[in-house]
Amino acid sequence: MQDIDVIVIGAGAAGLFCAAQLGQAGKRVLVLDNGKKIGRKILMSGGGFCNFTNLEVTPQHYLCQNPHFVKSALARYNQWDFIALVAQYGISYHEKELGQLFCDEGAEQIVKLLETECQKGNVEILLKQAVISVEKFANGFEIQTACTRYQTPRLVVATGGLSMPGLGATPFGYKLAEQFGLNVVAPRASLVPFTWKESDKPFVNLSGISLPVSVSNQGKTFSNQMLFTHRGLSGPAILQISNYWQMGESVEIDLLPNAMITDILQELRQSSPKLQLKTALARYLPKKLVELWFEQGWLKENTLAQLSKAELVHLEQWIHHWAFLPNGTEGYRTAEVTMGGVDTAEISSKTMEAQKVQGLYFIGEVLDVTGWLGGYNFQWAWSSAFACAQGICRV
Repeated sequence: MQDIDVIVIGAGAAGLFCAAQLGQAGKRVLVLDNGKKIGRKILMSGGGFCNFTNLEVTPQHYLCQNPHFVKSALARYNQWDFIALVAQYGISYHEKELGQLFCDEGAEQIVKLLETECQKGNVEILLKQAVISVEKFANGFEIQTACTRYQTPRLVVATGGLSMPGLGATPFGYKLAEQFGLNVVAPRASLVPFTWKESDKPFVNLSGISLPVSVSNQGKTFSNQMLFTHRGLSGPAILQISNYWQMGESVEIDLLPNAMITDILQELRQSSPKLQLKTALARYLPKKLVELWFEQGWLKENTLAQLSKAELVHLEQWIHHWAFLPNGTEGYRTAEVTMGGVDTAEISSKTMEAQKVQGLYFIGEVLDVTGWLGGYNFQWAWSSAFACAQGICRV
């Protein structure tokens, strides 16, 4: 039996950052993880370059049943604090778009930063340590792994969500919360591609084609790239709107968000009345997409001069208001994060401690906090981990 000041379950972004803060504050910290290496999801993120935060982070960039929950943590450890830490380690980075910051030389640099921060705090990290059981006693918790029992007065759960099961994701954090009587908001795949219905299968031939779009649902609109895939629609605009989509709903897609097709065609009718509609559309939209519309008979061959008012109205609807009804999503296999999780009504927004269970803390993705695509979920990991560490150190 070993006594430790704090045990952290999960060697991901939130768990490692929290452990480092605690260790450097003089706490004896042990991190347990079921995987073979630390920071597995970090290494996969951002195409291997880790979108570690965003230049603009506000509470409005997060979905949570309590929209005020994230405010305290984000204010006490913000994007500039983490950017300063990255700079301190001499890690070069770049802004890709919309404030998204990526490492120049790869996500390994962020994992190394976290590992070094943990070493500074003499944090012990044990891998391939699946936790079998957790019990609460008057003076703390007893954690049982396959080969050892540990005791600690404070337990931090940083087990993440269900996204990317190939990287070892499990529902352990949710089950632990429920074991201690905490409510869990039903989890679902988030920041995830949509899949085709059977009737949409002709679009499979467009796999690999991308274009800028605006996509809308539930009063939210995102403008970015959309990608056609063998399975459905992906790309940043689709991943963003997936957070706001419910099964059975359609999303509205504007395929030409920066111009009005009717204006374009009216101008061309004056200068080139004999131009074929297909040729005109292919100047502004991917040629294979336009060809598919005509091959399927969804649009009719015509010269611009022959277009009727009704056909112009139809074209405007077709291009600017495509009501796409997904069959579903690709699920946790390709989801960036998990929506839902431990109900924030059960958690202190200042310390991340469970209000019903003294000494039990939840941080990062395991909570019902989901950021937009673009570094917001990593920032939540840093901010919630910092708030938790500060809370423990003040006890």
